[in-house]
Amino acid sequence: MAHPGQRSDEIANSTVPAGSTDHWRDNKRYLWLIGLVVPSLAFVAAAVYIVTGVGAILWIGPIIILGVVPAIDLFAGLDKSNPPDDAIEALEKDKYYRWITYLFLPIQYLGFVGAFAVLAGENPAGWLVNTLGLHDWGTGLPFGHRLMGESLGLNTVDKIGLAISIGAIGGIGINTAHELGHKREVNERWLSKIALAQSFYGHFYIEHNRGHHVRVATPEDPASSRFGENFYQFWPRTVGGSLRSAWNLEKKRYARKHTHPFHLGNDVLNSWLMSTVLFGAIIAVFGWGVAPYLVIQAVMGFTLLEVVNYMEHYGMLRQKVGVGDRQRYERVDPSHSWNSNNIATNVLLYHLQRHSDHHANPTRRYQTLRDFEESPVLPTGYAGMIVLALFPPIWRRVMDPRVVAHFKGDLTLANLQPRKRAKILATYGLTEREAARVAKVKADEAAAAAAKAAAEVLAARCPGCGFVYEVAAGCEHEGFAAGTSWADIPDDWCCPDCGVREKIDFVPFDPTVKEGAL
Repeated sequence: MAHPGQRSDEIANSTVPAGSTDHWRDNKRYLWLIGLVVPSLAFVAAAVYIVTGVGAILWIGPIIILGVVPAIDLFAGLDKSNPPDDAIEALEKDKYYRWITYLFLPIQYLGFVGAFAVLAGENPAGWLVNTLGLHDWGTGLPFGHRLMGESLGLNTVDKIGLAISIGAIGGIGINTAHELGHKREVNERWLSKIALAQSFYGHFYIEHNRGHHVRVATPEDPASSRFGENFYQFWPRTVGGSLRSAWNLEKKRYARKHTHPFHLGNDVLNSWLMSTVLFGAIIAVFGWGVAPYLVIQAVMGFTLLEVVNYMEHYGMLRQKVGVGDRQRYERVDPSHSWNSNNIATNVLLYHLQRHSDHHANPTRRYQTLRDFEESPVLPTGYAGMIVLALFPPIWRRVMDPRVVAHFKGDLTLANLQPRKRAKILATYGLTEREAARVAKVKADEAAAAAAKAAAEVLAARCPGCGFVYEVAAGCEHEGFAAGTSWADIPDDWCCPDCGVREKIDFVPFDPTVKEGAL
């Protein structure tokens, strides 16, 4: 059992800060309900607009996310408390926390449909008042002409603002999808895809779990930003790269089944189909005039996701270990993700800012995520960092010194923008150190003699989540037929449940021998 000041779960660089678990109480239990404020913003905006007629309120999404929340973060302070190990199991099993994430979706989609009714020139508020038999009451109000009118009378700027606000809600919805998509329960994984449908970004479900979590903090990961890369350079790389990665992951899975990827079971295709049906239904009901606003809100949604991705691993790099054909990246640990304990954004985003523990333990639920001493810390919460990321000179002035400090001045250990690598190393006086590092790598590779173990493996268990691969049973979902030997499993294959541990991490065992008899 881990105690404050000791390492937890045998993960490197995972020291629980001393005193962070002392006298712990679940003080955030009801604060998590604040997360449901975000999908409710569509209703708030409509109500305030009807009462006041001020169109600026329809921009409530960016106003709240880029203005109000960063300001609250500055004054609300930090929450560095951690649940002790003996409380985690009970927290994980408490379904109250799950229902908070489940409730996000119906509120999200009620607001989504209502917003597009408004964008189509209809007045859902007036319709509701009439349906309840309150027409006379509604017309008697000071703002009755707006409440009961056939249309809310939005101009083009108002409509763009509403579309962007709905997109911002969808972007936060992707965070809810992220929380649900990591869980083993089938219903939660489907709810994750439903949450992603609004932003037409369902391939995130595959790429994030089986791509990003495997390659995080490496040059191969399209969702890990590089030192010297600004957000506007990162955006096309991650959007295009993530889509290609998701498709290739599913294509490879179906290739192992000796078939093409064009099946409804392809998680990229079925998630895109959900979005197509949703968008088609909106256009069928409200007309082609809303199509541009569907695009605007979708782009806003996944852009909000990607700006968060940009800040989460900026400059972080897992070092390579081993030699020759056994070389691999070191295991992910808390030092590879930027963290924040700003309480306002944490309760709004279900502890997404405790990103280090999430990558170390991806199936762990949000309410149990912890802070670690070794995690690099952002100067403020994610909401405030989004604002900085939109202004690259300010971002680099704030973040570059922190990356340098994290690597103790040795940026040869950082994930650098390739075309700027030589310039960056020269700026920091690291050209000779880089040359020495490259020479050592080449020497190690030249001296390596690969020798693979020939012992027969009948079964192997993932040490992280407990997933078991048995040769006799195979794994049909992953495309491995019954009888596929462990030696025939590709070396780059990773656990399908947790998406973190690779084949080399699995622990062989004999399935015919009971564990207690060993």
